[in-house]
Amino acid sequence: MMGGNPRDLQRQMAQMQAKLAKIQEDLGTETVEASVGGGAVTIKMTGHQVVEAVTLDPEIVDPEDVETLQDLMVAGFNEALKKSQELASTRLGA
Repeated sequence: MMGGNPRDLQRQMAQMQAKLAKIQEDLGTETVEASVGGGAVTIKMTGHQVVEAVTLDPEIVDPEDVETLQDLMVAGFNEALKKSQELASTRLGA
């Protein structure tokens, strides 16, 4: 049998839900940045996994070698996603 006053438990649950909602809201304004290829591609992403910016070093844009740019873009997005998920995990785990 659980101890404690049911009203206290409800209040604590409501406080926890409010805290969680605030953390989730804050994740939308926090950003991570991932850079690959020695800075050739940089991706900026929010804690909600929304891409805010993609920056390309002009030297990486070579019409004769599109595959390298594509590979770097994939690597950049994956790294940004990983960092964003780690940020969310850290904030939500606190």
